[in-house]
Amino acid sequence: MDLQDGIETSESRFAAYVETLSSALGHADRVAPLKAYCTGLLLPGERKSVEPMAARVEPGRVQAAHQSLHHFVAKADWSDDAVLSRVRERVLPALERQGPIRAWIVDDTGFPKKGKHSVGVARQYCGQLGKQDNCQVAVSLSVATEQASLPIAYQLYLPESWANDPDRRAKTGVPENVVFRTKPEIALAQIRAALEAGVSRGVVLADAGYGNDTAFRGGLTKVGLTYVVGVQSSIRLWSPGTQP
Repeated sequence: MDLQDGIETSESRFAAYVETLSSALGHADRVAPLKAYCTGLLLPGERKSVEPMAARVEPGRVQAAHQSLHHFVAKADWSDDAVLSRVRERVLPALERQGPIRAWIVDDTGFPKKGKHSVGVARQYCGQLGKQDNCQVAVSLSVATEQASLPIAYQLYLPESWANDPDRRAKTGVPENVVFRTKPEIALAQIRAALEAGVSRGVVLADAGYGNDTAFRGGLTKVGLTYVVGVQSSIRLWSPGTQP
């Protein structure tokens, strides 16, 4: 009985969480696909693309489920920023009840890819593989307490080879307002948005991929954030109050 009660509690908490996210979608007909998508992400299975997830979520109507999920992910008009905002509003208070935010963590995540048609895929450094390879890369900003962390911003990096290719953009539906930005530029925009949203400040942590960028470090100083970042050994630095 206790085990069953625990399962029901987990299911009700999941349903409440998805309902919170649903409020950012704008249309009621997107709620069911969102629930199916979130369920598919949680279920066992290495492949998390819509086709295998549809087969796991609704094995009795795979084709219809696949069409619904594909439309939701690829065609439906909804804001990922709005959804992440709902996540932040729901989860951050729970994190901060356990202790204050200590750090803002800037990082990028590589997703190895075999083909060349996924948006942003290119030969670039992939953290999962520890080398240059064919992959997509996303820039993220997470906040962390001493007990837990939460991603609050997440954006796909679009290499110049994609950003400046009209045919590729048209075929994959890249919005016109999406232009090339470096990873440090994306991260700095995420940080500014988090400050505007009133997220509690923490020390910014980043590796040399961001720390080497003078404009990134200067941007952090300008908004009054303390940072600890990696830099290449060849970079020349001056202590506070001094200059070249």
